[in-house]
Amino acid sequence: MGPIFVATNLCIINQTVSILASPIEYLKGVGPLRADLLRKELNIYTFDDLLNLFPHRHIDKTKVSKIASINFQTEYIQVTGKLEFLETIGDGRGKRLIGQLRDDTGVLELTWFQGINWVQKSIGVGNTYLVFGKTGFFNNKPQIVHPEIELFVPAKADGKNYLEPVYPSTEKLKARALNGRQIAKLTYQLFMQLQPADIAENVPEDTLHKYQFVKRHEAYRAAHFPQTQEEYDKAIHRLKFEELFIAQVRMNLVRLQRHKASRGAVFEKVGSYFNGFYNNHLPFQLTNAQKRVLKEIRQDTAKGHQMNRLLQGDVGSGKTIVALLSMLLAADNGYQSCLMAPTEILANQHFMGLSTLLKGTGIELRILTGSTKAKERREILAGLLDDTIHFIVGTHALIEEVVQFKNLGLVVVDEQHRFGVAQRAALWKKAVVPPHILVMTATPIPRTLAMTAYGDLDYSVMDELPPGRKPITTVHRNETQRFKVMEFIRDEIAKGRQAYIIYPLIEESEKLSYEDLMQGYEQVKSYFPEPKYSISMVHGRMPATQKETNMDRFVKGDTHIMVSTTVIEVGVNVPNASVMVIESAEKFGLSQLHQLRGRVGRGSEKSFCILLTGSRVSVDAKERISIMCATNDGFKIAEKDLELRGPGEIEGTRQSGALNFKLASIVNDKQLLELARFEAENLLEEDIDIIMAKNLPLKKYLQSQKGKTGWSKIS
Repeated sequence: MGPIFVATNLCIINQTVSILASPIEYLKGVGPLRADLLRKELNIYTFDDLLNLFPHRHIDKTKVSKIASINFQTEYIQVTGKLEFLETIGDGRGKRLIGQLRDDTGVLELTWFQGINWVQKSIGVGNTYLVFGKTGFFNNKPQIVHPEIELFVPAKADGKNYLEPVYPSTEKLKARALNGRQIAKLTYQLFMQLQPADIAENVPEDTLHKYQFVKRHEAYRAAHFPQTQEEYDKAIHRLKFEELFIAQVRMNLVRLQRHKASRGAVFEKVGSYFNGFYNNHLPFQLTNAQKRVLKEIRQDTAKGHQMNRLLQGDVGSGKTIVALLSMLLAADNGYQSCLMAPTEILANQHFMGLSTLLKGTGIELRILTGSTKAKERREILAGLLDDTIHFIVGTHALIEEVVQFKNLGLVVVDEQHRFGVAQRAALWKKAVVPPHILVMTATPIPRTLAMTAYGDLDYSVMDELPPGRKPITTVHRNETQRFKVMEFIRDEIAKGRQAYIIYPLIEESEKLSYEDLMQGYEQVKSYFPEPKYSISMVHGRMPATQKETNMDRFVKGDTHIMVSTTVIEVGVNVPNASVMVIESAEKFGLSQLHQLRGRVGRGSEKSFCILLTGSRVSVDAKERISIMCATNDGFKIAEKDLELRGPGEIEGTRQSGALNFKLASIVNDKQLLELARFEAENLLEEDIDIIMAKNLPLKKYLQSQKGKTGWSKIS
């Protein structure tokens, strides 16, 4: 294994409990005070937590650059030189510490704005230091702000035959002599107390051999204290695979065991409700994607196990028709269905759309929201109990305890990320046998994100638009072209169309956003004066009733233009709206721009999205706008959004342990994720209970990790 693993009696631990479970204060060099700081600052409670605190870089002391080599293209650099002076300048918030480092080629300025007292105590003028940091220029002179700095000891002289790790630290830790280098000493001490068996293997031997992965204990040692860059790369590759593999095994287990153990209503036949609608009332031919998803739902609901399916599809892909056909399937088998939407407007739109589609089918459909009158509410509650109501559409009102069903068999949840787990679960409990669950989202989810955040669900993708839908033309215009944009809107209104004009809502500056919106509203009114033109306005400060009224007027076509913040992002369906103008488009994320664009193009007429920006736009914003103008494909946009922003910020991402990877990245490690999923699925297909001898190390590891992650399910 190497010199770091040594059998030792430094810490006597009950051998039935892993040494890695030992409290961190028992590690030599820590003690109660440092342990308390490590817990508070870095969440390090045990030896295992320290083992899994990976260095953010390694120092190769043989690779030192000259100060004279720093130029405007240099990003990070490691240099060595003598500290010539150290001086505090300014006071209060403007206080800073300035140092000057000199080598035989030039001078480098070092600057600290924080931790000044600690730095002054830790370094001294006249000593030779090794310095690392991000370079910049101040008054045309090279500078590093908050450099990493330590006394320089030549590589051979310090006796270390490995690349030296540098760990994350904090100002409080540094004040107690626990900077990145001191944490390295503690980690080295940890490895001195460990034996290879303490870092037990958790990946099956045949998988290790198949992909030539290094052993787990070797990987950990080389991730912290590698002797070469190649050794480090192999270690990280193996540990990334392990993270992704364990995550995939966990989620596949949840899904497979749910299939195996959960009860569910059996939809055994396709009857007159489904066939009658399909043959006589279906407004258009189903796409291949819709047919494929219906087949998946049909198979799920016929097995006697609860369906738990995520249906993701771009705006306008026809998810509602798939939901309706699934509800008709439930009715054919004697079961009721409910469709829950996050807002009254969306619930009303679903109700109106379904009412039109279901006319003449014999299906009794009702709607229940917060504004349903008392008499009607009593009728609905009675109808649900005696099974005279087949389908109910509603908002959170459906969750109330007073709402009970005779025979609930299917729950459809629209825009599922708007509801909490507890809210959704309240619906499942309204039936003796758990109802089938179909959750829908119009936010396309990249495959890699779906595999990690939603891997415990069965998920269907609708990647095809119904026939007749015309692609939306998206263009970028800047402030100087505003008059032409308004002229274009005027032309569209003259054709009988409507338009949205959307302003950004910046949470940190809500007051400023409100003022921008009001100024924008007045500006729009100057282009479109009353009484010839009628304008609605909606924003977050408005009372809910006024907001609903203004939106409803636009939905009904009583107003020509909707001036709004992003509150209309999801759910408003106005087929007559043909223009979407997004003001300050550079301030929006890709996913949000795509969602806003999806409010138009919902009818048969040609639609347009105009991205209006200032004249100065950042490189990142230009890239986002360029992508929007190039494609209408929500999945391509979601993939790019994932690359630009990372998984943690994608709207609708589940807050679960699925994304809490220390090393792996679902953006940069796509191939490794596919590999991990493939191996996890193969393993569980062969050994779902993980009882084969070759898989017992994996089972033991999974049992040891129970309760340590935030895994959750839709139901």
